[in-house]
Amino acid sequence: MSVLTSEVTMKEYLVDHDTQYRDLLTEHHKYDERLNEIASLPHPSQEEQLEEILLKKQKLFLKDQMEMIAVKYKTAGTGH
Repeated sequence: MSVLTSEVTMKEYLVDHDTQYRDLLTEHHKYDERLNEIASLPHPSQEEQLEEILLKKQKLFLKDQMEMIAVKYKTAGTGH
């Protein structure tokens, strides 16, 4: 199994079995949708530009939290 396949499988497993991971992923997608809305604006306001910066930081924070959950599962799965 390739690394990419195992990562996809892990993500699917976490979405199905870990409520916190699933909630973080849902929130991450909401931020992504809003960022796409802002990116599609021809002339975003200063407020929208600030929102874009904050959303990007929040998305990264959520991604880090999801990665910590995945690492916890991977570590538990290897017996270390």
